[in-house]
Amino acid sequence: MPWQTMDQNIIELLEKRLGRLHARQRLGIESDNEARVFGHGMNFFHLENWYSIHSVIRNGLRLLGLYGRGKRNTLDIRIRHNEIRLPGLPRAFDGFTILHASDLHVDMNWDATHALIERLREVNYDICVLTGDYRAQTFGAYDATLEGMEKVRVHLKDPVYAVLGNHDTICMVPGMEQMGIRMLLNESVAIERDGAVLHLVGIDDAHYYRVDNIEKAAHDVPHEAVSILLSHTPEIYKQAAHAGFNLLLCGHTHGGQICLPGGFPLTLDARCPRYMGSGPWRYHDMIGYTSVGSGTCIVSVRLNCPPEIVLHRLHPA
Repeated sequence: MPWQTMDQNIIELLEKRLGRLHARQRLGIESDNEARVFGHGMNFFHLENWYSIHSVIRNGLRLLGLYGRGKRNTLDIRIRHNEIRLPGLPRAFDGFTILHASDLHVDMNWDATHALIERLREVNYDICVLTGDYRAQTFGAYDATLEGMEKVRVHLKDPVYAVLGNHDTICMVPGMEQMGIRMLLNESVAIERDGAVLHLVGIDDAHYYRVDNIEKAAHDVPHEAVSILLSHTPEIYKQAAHAGFNLLLCGHTHGGQICLPGGFPLTLDARCPRYMGSGPWRYHDMIGYTSVGSGTCIVSVRLNCPPEIVLHRLHPA
């Protein structure tokens, strides 16, 4: 649907929130490229938009006797603990804990969303960050997505910061922020603790819509300050490292979601080194973590790649 025919109230809210240029650019790109299987974005081929193949994958897993087990695995959400030592981190932030959830796809599998809620009851943290992909499909209605996110949000402790992914429409931003999720769309926020400051930066989707702008996002971050970048995808790793970010938190890959024994992914749907496909990694002086996500995409199964939420605990190096 052309963005010019959309709800004028949404357009006005987005222009007020993001500025006329960013809002109309994102809406226009969404309208031009929604549901495209080939071309656009980082990758030439987009399996998530080839809807006729989804049933083929499901039926193939059924024939192999793997579908039932894979579906049950989606409910086994693990709580990962990741200790991070950052050079220059102020002592006031020693032990500062970040809850990181990614790729929730809340309207894909309601049982998995309820399993996520149960896991959220078990964790303690200082801030929560969400790194995109809240919707199951890549286009169309998003009311069910906002409904699911509202159920999750009730169980998240303030403050909550988030970025959009390649499955998400910019039209979700007003609804997300109304429920108390601060969206960072090429923006930054300073987190203060006992007089010290940590800078949290978020960029818009860099994988499909390519509307990320690190320079704009980090404009207010002092060069010597410790900074954390939220990105939906790890594919921005080179730009992030050379821009001087200390830590990159991301998702998108699902860790492969359907993996061979030993956790070897068949595909990561990301143009980055395979070692960045899941878990902790490093590139030059920048530390990274790619979450395998708590939800599923294309088919609601996981094999040899359990879903997760992550508690990142910061320490001075």
